Amino acid sequence: MSRFLMTLCGIAATAVVQFAVAAETAPGDVEIKNLSIDQPLTDTAGDAVSGKDVFSNRKLGNCLACHANSDMKDQLFHGEIGPGLDGVASRWNEGQLRTILVNAKAVFTEDTVMPGFYSLEVGEDVRENLIGKTILTAQQIEDLVAYLSTLK
Repeated sequence: MSRFLMTLCGIAATAVVQFAVAAETAPGDVEIKNLSIDQPLTDTAGDAVSGKDVFSNRKLGNCLACHANSDMKDQLFHGEIGPGLDGVASRWNEGQLRTILVNAKAVFTEDTVMPGFYSLEVGEDVRENLIGKTILTAQQIEDLVAYLSTLK
């Protein structure tokens, strides 16, 4: 392959990577209006199956630690700290669900124990290697919104 073609391929690859990065809203750029984030955080639609995995994964969302969910009756140890999530999609629309997941303190109060899964506002005494990082990715948030939207 000629040097010109190799350079051209390198430029194209860089453009693709930059486009992929631009297709995701950064945590600091998320706008909450009227307690809602109406626009998805990514250009890729949320996947309910992946969202269900994030919900139940103890190393990701770990939602079952605090919330009961009849859809996952096969899972052990449903929490009782937060409200049960049966019918959650009948109580909150997608924009509101997204906001709760991104930064629950913006919807409830500063005293809520629910973390902001896509927020850099994480409080004090954060481990140094976690500063500037979110708990979940933007796509994982969208997948969770898709899954929670099935719980009517």
